[in-house]
Amino acid sequence: MLKELLLQFVVSLLPIFAFQLWYDQENRKGISVFMCIFCSVSMALCMLTAADVNGFEVDFRLIPYMIGSLYGGFPALGILTLLYILMRIPMLDNVWETASFFLFIVSFVPLLYLSIKPFQRASALRKERNGLLLMSVLMLYFIISLFGYISASGFTWTVLMVLTLVLAVTSSLTATWLSVFMIESVIEKKRLHREVIRISDNYRYEVEKLQQFIDETSFAVIVVDNEGCVTHFNEMAAKLLSLQPALQGEFLGEPFESVFEPGQGDVQAGLLRQALEGTKATAVPVMTGDKMLLNTTFFLRNSLNDKIEGAVLMAQDVTEIRQLRDEVGRMERLSLVGQMAASITHEIRNPMAVIRGFVQLIQERSPSTQHEYFRIVMEELDRANMIISDFLSLAQNRDLSMEEASLHDIINEIIPLLNADSNLRGQTLEVSFCDSLPRLMLNDREIKQLLLNLARNGMEAMGDKGLLRISTEYTGDRIELRISDEGTGIHPDKMKHLFEPFFTTKTQGTGLGLPLCLSIAERHNGQIDVESVEGEGTTFIVTFNLEPAGGTDKDGHSQAS
Repeated sequence: MLKELLLQFVVSLLPIFAFQLWYDQENRKGISVFMCIFCSVSMALCMLTAADVNGFEVDFRLIPYMIGSLYGGFPALGILTLLYILMRIPMLDNVWETASFFLFIVSFVPLLYLSIKPFQRASALRKERNGLLLMSVLMLYFIISLFGYISASGFTWTVLMVLTLVLAVTSSLTATWLSVFMIESVIEKKRLHREVIRISDNYRYEVEKLQQFIDETSFAVIVVDNEGCVTHFNEMAAKLLSLQPALQGEFLGEPFESVFEPGQGDVQAGLLRQALEGTKATAVPVMTGDKMLLNTTFFLRNSLNDKIEGAVLMAQDVTEIRQLRDEVGRMERLSLVGQMAASITHEIRNPMAVIRGFVQLIQERSPSTQHEYFRIVMEELDRANMIISDFLSLAQNRDLSMEEASLHDIINEIIPLLNADSNLRGQTLEVSFCDSLPRLMLNDREIKQLLLNLARNGMEAMGDKGLLRISTEYTGDRIELRISDEGTGIHPDKMKHLFEPFFTTKTQGTGLGLPLCLSIAERHNGQIDVESVEGEGTTFIVTFNLEPAGGTDKDGHSQAS
């Protein structure tokens, strides 16, 4: 008897063991189909291997029936009920069994039907409790059936029957709790597994997004762990920072001290070392060649134990920002010059005009031997007047009258004047035009002034001999005017100050010519660049940026010397 009941217990749990294997499959089908198949097989095996106790069949068929219905839902309930009816009807031996079977169908099946949805929505603990409650109702039905069978058959209670009743009730309740517990454990395990996968995927996505941010940012970034080994870096770090070329970009896992070139990254390495020691974020500017890098470091803390887990070095190339700041300073100085020029123009010019008139009057009444002195005085007065005129030109903000014109035509108009200057100096002038050039919106007077200033600067830089070249180039979106000399060139330290007001390399210069040329170029949507090699010469490149629309003018190629 015990062996038969143990076999029934194991058979009733077969769907649960199969469920553990089935639920781990990724391509599993619906749970209703699974429960219908395996619970039907288990229920059939339980009915076929039922234990006989004085003619009363004892089996655990109701365990797979109830578990399959609760987890398989209404379709499983319908199929399992139909199968139970078909298998149970042929086994009915007397009126009492028929009556108890009918009572089961009309009472417990509707109760099970009403319990499916609340059961499936409940928590694991509540499912275990609801399952035990339903099985208790079934055991009550089983006890009533057993009592009725004994009464109808005229048997008396024996120790074996009492033991069978206790074992059947205890085993059924245990099997029910164990079934719900194991199914819920498998479901919870799978849910936790999916949650771990989801968190792992999210973590991987966050790491990938962090790496993409590090790779795409314009900052040089190096991340190290608490032991000082590199965990992240980007290509900008290899470009901006002095990293070891021998490592060929394989910096991951290397100590940060070893990735910098010896003597080149001492500042960055020192900042990282301080961050790992707990120093708060710092920003330190460092000059690297002709670039200025703003280095920032900060430490990374573990939010759980507040320990330092790493540090980050970020370096930004602020060279352009520095240049813009210098440009703003230059514009502010130009504005100051303009204000000065506007305030002193009339105050100086009027007395100078009076002085020059009286000098001419005194010259007429003085002996011829003193005329040379008066000439020098008037030349210096004219020179002062010219400086004042340069002040005014540099400071003017009025709207210019622009007309569509050919740059080649303007250059051709001042070539005779430049030829005369070059001949007096013993120099040669060479003019080379590109084959075609669009017409531009230009102010004729200002462009001539720009050409004369740059050309005469080149002539003065060459001394008695030399070749001055004036050429034009057209590249589709811009026009370049190049003025090259064969002078002594410009020292690199002086190049950055060329366009500052009052800066000059000439003994008699005012330092206003090049700032004036730059302001003219900027008013014509252009810029001026300088290329110079000491001992070989200098080239001033005036670039005019073209508007989206415009006509094209065909100019021939001419050359003058």
